[in-house]
Amino acid sequence: MKKAKFITFEGIDGAGKSTHLAWFAETLRQRGINVLVTREPGGTPLGEHLRSILLSQPMHAETEALLMFAARLQHIEQVIRPALQQGAWVVSDRFSDASFAYQGGGRGVALAKLEQLEYWVHADLQPDLTLLFDIPVAVARQRLSNNVTLDRFEQEKSVFFDRVRQAYLERYKKYPQRFALIDAAQTPDQVKVELEKIIVSI
Repeated sequence: MKKAKFITFEGIDGAGKSTHLAWFAETLRQRGINVLVTREPGGTPLGEHLRSILLSQPMHAETEALLMFAARLQHIEQVIRPALQQGAWVVSDRFSDASFAYQGGGRGVALAKLEQLEYWVHADLQPDLTLLFDIPVAVARQRLSNNVTLDRFEQEKSVFFDRVRQAYLERYKKYPQRFALIDAAQTPDQVKVELEKIIVSI
């Protein structure tokens, strides 16, 4: 049995990562791997309550960042770390890279402050692999237009998502050994081909 791994899915809203995450996790299970699927913000009862607040209530950008990391700390201690210690692979829909992209790039929270929070909350824990679903903002927005209801983040303007996407790409350039870049503008079948290659390699 391979060592337990922590894998995260990242990307702007509309990139399709959540859809592919379910398929990715099921493919790992078919290979005999015990997989726990979770998400951020959320993943715990407290985290899910904070998620409902974060996705619906207007707030100061730094309040938003603090709540994200508060939910993350609970998530790590209650779900992620115990699962990894028990040998399960953890696949999470978003983690701290999302804070650097959304609260940092999108909202303009100082990166130094986010780095301090990251060090405080999980200095000893980083994903083994982060799949970044990259997509032009216009394409992502078109996909979101089919949604009946949009949360507080999904309602942001394209310029906001331009900043978020750029921040994600900067994270990718900063940590190339951890990231795998996925062209999310491809068809779902083409994306699966890329994901299959990644699964074989891990």
